[in-house]
Parts: sequence; structure tokens; C-alpha cells
Amino acid sequence: QVHLVESGGGSVQAGGSLRLSCVASGRIFSSNIVAWFRQAPGKEREFVGWIAWINGSTRYSDSVKGRFTISRDHAKNSVYLQINSLNAEDTAVYSCAVKGPTKQYYDYWGQGTQVTVSS
Repeated sequence: QVHLVESGGGSVQAGGSLRLSCVASGRIFSSNIVAWFRQAPGKEREFVGWIAWINGSTRYSDSVKGRFTISRDHAKNSVYLQINSLNAEDTAVYSCAVKGPTKQYYDYWGQGTQVTVSS
């Protein structure tokens, strides 16, 4: 069982940066994938990117590539999402999730953290 808690969201002005955190209680196995998703008001949930827990390899959606960076800290059992050059379209609830490497669906989800960007 893995329990995920996100933090770091808030209200920022366009052009600013935020660093979101996802802390896991319970063991994240070395083969797991930890991903970030976001859901804007009135829109479907959108994949942002993932990181492989074992080696830190990452993959991002085209919509965020170059502005978003995912990293992990084994010692703190945490994954981070650095967001730069924020714009209004980044306003959303950001959630992290964990799954096994061969699974299609994510097994564990956090409750999310709100990011609001004002122009």
C-alpha cells in the first residue's frame, strides 16, 4: 500500500515558478513509475509526465516539455515537479500517482494540490 501526499501548490503570477512535492508513505518499489497528472476546471485529467523510480528516466507530454521537470529523492521517498514560466493554462489540480512498470492503470493516487496562475 502506498499513500501519496502532494504539496507546494498555490497562487502565482504568470511567468513565475513552483515546485510541487509528492511524498509517499509505504514503499515505492524500484520498478515503479511515478507520474504527475493535472486537471483543469471543466477539462479531463491530463498526463504531465513520469519518472522511473529506479533510474530517474523521465518522459513528458509535449504540452509541458521544456518547462516542467520531474525529479526524485530516494532518501525522502519523494518525487518533485518543477514548473517554470507558468501561464494561465497551467491552472489545475496537480496529482501524483504510482503504478507498476507493466500496468496500464495507476494503482495509487494523491489528493492533489491546486495551482492557480494569474496574469
